[in-house]
Amino acid sequence: MSTILITPMNSSGMRILLGPQTWVRCSAGRTTGTSILSGQQSTYQQAQRLLFSTSTLVQAKPAKKGSVAVEQKALLGRPSNNLKIGILGVPNIGKSTFFNALTNSSVPAENFPFCTIDPSEARVVVPDSRFTWLADHYKPEKETPAYLTVIDIAGLVRGAAQGEGLGNAFLSHVRSVDALFHLCRGFDDPGVMHVDGTVDPVRDLETIHYELLLRDIDWLQKVHKEYQAVAQKLGGGSGGTAVEKKKREDLATIAKCLAWVEDGHDIRTGDWTNPEIEVINQQYLLTAKPMIYLVNISEHDYLHLSKTTLPAIDKIQDWIDEHHPGDMLIPFSGSFENQLSLFNDSPEDKQTVLEDASQQVGATITSALPEIIVRGREALNLQQFFTAGPGEVRAWTTRKNMLAPQAAGVIHTDFERGFIMAEVMRMEDLKQLGSEAAVKAAGKYYSKGKEYVVEDGDVIYFKFNVTNNKKK
Repeated sequence: MSTILITPMNSSGMRILLGPQTWVRCSAGRTTGTSILSGQQSTYQQAQRLLFSTSTLVQAKPAKKGSVAVEQKALLGRPSNNLKIGILGVPNIGKSTFFNALTNSSVPAENFPFCTIDPSEARVVVPDSRFTWLADHYKPEKETPAYLTVIDIAGLVRGAAQGEGLGNAFLSHVRSVDALFHLCRGFDDPGVMHVDGTVDPVRDLETIHYELLLRDIDWLQKVHKEYQAVAQKLGGGSGGTAVEKKKREDLATIAKCLAWVEDGHDIRTGDWTNPEIEVINQQYLLTAKPMIYLVNISEHDYLHLSKTTLPAIDKIQDWIDEHHPGDMLIPFSGSFENQLSLFNDSPEDKQTVLEDASQQVGATITSALPEIIVRGREALNLQQFFTAGPGEVRAWTTRKNMLAPQAAGVIHTDFERGFIMAEVMRMEDLKQLGSEAAVKAAGKYYSKGKEYVVEDGDVIYFKFNVTNNKKK
């Protein structure tokens, strides 16, 4: 339930600051806010302005008369703000240990394959210095950061696409997430068995990619066969249902995707048009999902990473450069992170552990988890905006390229439905100048319309008006 603080603004309206002092109730076509402090009621219909802070903004430039608007590139994946990232890899490489450290949970992590069968799900806080600054600046009664939903998927083995291991079930779990942390093993430990007998991270990478590719090929072959039969049935005529006509229209894209994966390419590496992306997104293909590669190395290797090169990391990076150039590789130590997670309730002790480790090896040692979380959010094409006030500082999550009305709708559908304009301050301007009044005085307070594209780092006031539909 959204919360607001309503304070008088003028005779024609109310000024609304987000905060925990009030609650919001929605009834048929009408939204009311009640102040816990005063007990008075007012309607959002009267509201003139809504203050909220966001995360960074890409300014939408109005098109000049006579110019051709540039089409925004569509994104692969579900058009949702509630996206999930899965942890994927072969068995016994440290997935559940990583998940436990990342989420401070207690998923079983044992030395045998398929220790994790049902996927475990948890939310992790997305570290953001801008959120911390807003909280320090407003000193709110409540702080609500942004979260990333992470799922621990059981290990895939060679032959999973044909049902080996628990392949069919596991691949369905992969289909349910929107991006992947592709974890591989870069440590040697005789006490931790490997499903293939020896440690070879490149072989493991190829196993996972091969299984995902096989499943997409199998799926697209079935869809292509179905769509082709419909197209042959309809021919070039105008008959058929709307669904059948859509399948005939999409057949060319399905055929193009099938040829692409049969040539050994991931869907995400193709150059697709916006109409093609629309068709692809309806198929939930496994190789369309963004990937971040993580290599789990020993604690000793992680602590000395700045002073030496590791053959395992070099081999993985070479493989990525050859097959998926531009993809990110992040080394971490599941053992080290798991030990650090024991001090999550005591930041001072955690910092002491890091300082002691840094002094021991003569290099600055930090946790790799904050970067992994932030990169995971970026892989999902997600961004944050903030609502801020003395009552609450809260981070909200949207997909990139979202327009201001849709961003407002993340807070409440009425804000989108009755959107009038967005009054925008940049986050960096607010930090530098220190207050809204100072930003206005500096001429850095802007009015933007429905075409404004919201990104990380803005402070926005929404103007909106919602009119009740009267019965005729």
